[in-house]
Amino acid sequence: MTDSLIPPSPSADEYAEAHAAHEAEIDAGEPFALFGQWLKDAGAKELNDPNAMAVATVDADGLPDVRMVLLKDFDEAGFVFYTNTLSAKGQQLAQDPKAALLFHWKSLRRQVRIRGEVMRVSDAEADAYFHSRARQSQIGAWASDQSRPLENRFALEKKVAEYGLKFGLGKIDRPPHWTGFRVAPLSIEFWRDKPFRLHDRLQFRRETTSGNWSRTRLYP
Repeated sequence: MTDSLIPPSPSADEYAEAHAAHEAEIDAGEPFALFGQWLKDAGAKELNDPNAMAVATVDADGLPDVRMVLLKDFDEAGFVFYTNTLSAKGQQLAQDPKAALLFHWKSLRRQVRIRGEVMRVSDAEADAYFHSRARQSQIGAWASDQSRPLENRFALEKKVAEYGLKFGLGKIDRPPHWTGFRVAPLSIEFWRDKPFRLHDRLQFRRETTSGNWSRTRLYP
């Protein structure tokens, strides 16, 4: 039954057509500049959210959990996203502060995989980003008990309205349970599609978050 839903593997002719203009092999001396270039390329090609990434964590039973979030900052210290600390991912990161990230830019046929240690951003960073958000998003951060059961949509809309009245036209402080997490990478792998599943993979690894990078090309 599912055979009609899953596309067949490409034929040799289809591979040739899809890869008519091959990109050069991935080559870089360090990962952050290359990531920045790939993110810039994605911004020009992806229709929606080029900064979208999957964040994988594990729960108390060691069962993996993954969801899509938006990258909000990156530099050599790591990759930053924001969330409710009482959410499933917030609690999982408090218990086991490690995560894996995945960027998949379908239109570019590229992926970036990142694994590393996680720490909270500073209060100053969290405050600055929170107050850069749309006012309704700031209210939403107060109104949403993220990841917990919701009776119905009306209950959420009621809480949003209540917080809207509470704050009026005044400044909205950042909720104490809402902040950012920075994933400090120990491994960054760049993946680019090549014909016949013979993909190009370049991995950077280091032993500590302040260590030097080693570089390895991987079999597809």
